[in-house]
Amino acid sequence: MTAVPATTLNRRIVLAARPHGEPNASHFRLEEARMPTPQAGEVLLANRYLSLDPYMRGRMSAAKSYAEPVAIGDTMVGATVAEVAASNHPDYRVGEWVVGFGGWQDSYTAAGEGLRKLDPEAAPVTTALGVLGMPGMTAYTGLLNIGQPKAGETVVVAAAAGPVGSLVGQIAKRKGARAVGIAGGPEKCAYLRETLGFDVALDHRAEDFPDALAAACPDGIDVYFENVGGAVFDAVLPLLNTFARIPVCGLVSGYSATELPPGPDRIPLLMRAILSKRLHVQGFIVWDFAAQERDFLAEVGGWLRDGLIVHREDIVDGLENAPDAFAGLLKGRNFGKLLVRLG
Repeated sequence: MTAVPATTLNRRIVLAARPHGEPNASHFRLEEARMPTPQAGEVLLANRYLSLDPYMRGRMSAAKSYAEPVAIGDTMVGATVAEVAASNHPDYRVGEWVVGFGGWQDSYTAAGEGLRKLDPEAAPVTTALGVLGMPGMTAYTGLLNIGQPKAGETVVVAAAAGPVGSLVGQIAKRKGARAVGIAGGPEKCAYLRETLGFDVALDHRAEDFPDALAAACPDGIDVYFENVGGAVFDAVLPLLNTFARIPVCGLVSGYSATELPPGPDRIPLLMRAILSKRLHVQGFIVWDFAAQERDFLAEVGGWLRDGLIVHREDIVDGLENAPDAFAGLLKGRNFGKLLVRLG
């Protein structure tokens, strides 16, 4: 085992307080502690890249959800790409790359469970947090299992310039469907059209967005991949076709809401549409389809190697900058898969 100097410190960002509304720097705290030492059967992992994702906002809340909240004073959760810095485990050697759930910190120890080895020659290691990681698998499994796009259909995806939405649109095109992407700002919309090959890209910030969406979907919407909710869904709802499918992946527009939206109760309108149009609305968490991970890695990995799909990364340097980057993520400030480079 490679020795770890006793004076080496491990930095970590912990949850300092639960936000009421939008998270900011006061909800996080940077701490230093002694570097962990791997015990028998463990490895010491030096995190090199940290993934920032919208689901983390839910983990900051004490509200009941599909996963336990982060406790006050505990390290913020998150997927990481790491190098093996020291090993007491027969299956891992110093210098190997792995993806795991290391959290917002420089280093951590693990017994091997939940780690997947990476081959830097096969694909850049950062892709294990994006197009070949949880976001990519979310797009792949949610669209194909729930959306089930068919040739000639219209697929609309919100947050289309993000790591999930961008792959949803590209897979829809590979299945012969029309891809209509919704994003924030002209630069992202141009990227969807000119680089990713979406048929139409619309700016949800534009005043005429609902009318523009209706014009872009003259035959209605067959699949709507939901990442946002709010005003975007309000524009989508009247355009849904009979038997439309709606994979509900995220509702980022409301993650920091402190009260219900103003206006009349729209639940009866939604329920009437579900009934009369026989809509298939299904929420999902990516690991509902964990058994499909190997198929996902093989198919999407092949597309990536062959240059048939495109991905984009937005990299921020320094663990100390993770809280600000995360706050920006919830406001759509990032452009592509948001990562923090460590070490």
